[in-house]
Amino acid sequence: MEEAHPITSFVVRCTCINVQEETGKKLWRIKVKHVQGEEEISVQSMEDMVMYMKRVLGE
Repeated sequence: MEEAHPITSFVVRCTCINVQEETGKKLWRIKVKHVQGEEEISVQSMEDMVMYMKRVLGE
């Protein structure tokens, strides 16, 4: 019989909250929900999103 592997799921919602006129750079609100843990955080960068996901995954 095969060993079951745990599943960890995330829902990610990205919302552009502003665009800097001088540079055209977009500022984001990124909401990340860990489905199994029912925890949701809000960050402003993809790097912070990945750090959170790695922490949840134990990496």
